[in-house]
Amino acid sequence: MTAEQNRTAPAAPPSGRPAGAVYADRGSSHFDILLAAMVTVVILSGIGAAKGVSFGDVPGTGFEIITDGGFFLFPLAYVLGDIITELYGPRSARRAILTSFVVSILASLSYQVIIALPPFPDEYGLAKQEALELALGPVWIVVLAGLAGFLAGQTLNSLVVSRMKRRMGERGLIARLFTSSGLGELVDTIIFCAIASVAIGITTFEQYVEYTVLGVLYKVLVQYAMIPVTSAVIRWLKRTDPTYQRRLAEQESGSA
Repeated sequence: MTAEQNRTAPAAPPSGRPAGAVYADRGSSHFDILLAAMVTVVILSGIGAAKGVSFGDVPGTGFEIITDGGFFLFPLAYVLGDIITELYGPRSARRAILTSFVVSILASLSYQVIIALPPFPDEYGLAKQEALELALGPVWIVVLAGLAGFLAGQTLNSLVVSRMKRRMGERGLIARLFTSSGLGELVDTIIFCAIASVAIGITTFEQYVEYTVLGVLYKVLVQYAMIPVTSAVIRWLKRTDPTYQRRLAEQESGSA
C-alpha cells in the first residue's frame, strides 16, 4: 500500500464491534452522568420498593391496585439502559447494570450494619431503632429481587437493542426501543414481583397476580410514553458526542 493510500484509507472499526453498529467511547462525560443517574435510580428504587402501596379497588371489578413505593422510579432505569446501550453498546450497558447493583448491594449491607448497631436506650432511640428495622430491614430482599429481575430484564433489553442495531444500523431507533422495552420489562417484573412480594407484605396469590399485572402494564406503558423523549435524548447525545460522530464518519467513508 502506498503512502497516499495510507493517508486516505478509512480507519478500521475496533475489534469486536459489528460492522452495522456505531458506538461512542465510554470516556465521554455523558457516560459518567448516565451511569451516576442509573445507580441513583436503582438505589432509591430499592428503598422505595420495600413499601407496599394500595390505591384501592377498580370500581366494579374487585381488582385491587397494588404496587410498591418505587413504582414511579424504576422505569427510569430502563430508559437510561436504552440510552446507554444505543450510544455506548452492550458491553457498556452490562458494566452500568453491574455497577448499579454492586453499589445497591453495598447500600443494603450498610443498612444491615446500621440496624445492628446498638441504639440509644431512651424511648426515642428505641422508637427510631424500630422504625429503621421496619423501613430498611426488608430492603435486602428487594435488592435481591431487583438484582435477579433487572439483570435478566435489562440484559434481554440490551441484547435486543444491540442486535437490532447491528442489522439496521442507525435506522429503526423507535422500533428498537419499542421491542426491547416490552420484553425487558415483562421478564423483569415477573421475576421481581415473585421475590419482592414477601418484603412488601403481599400474602395471597391473588394479590401477587394483581401486583404483577399492574407492574407489567404500568412499566411498559411508561416506557412507551417516554420513547419520544428517549429517542430525542439519544439523537442529541449522538450529535454532541465527538467520538460517536467520528465513528459514524469512519463507517460511512468505509462503505463509500
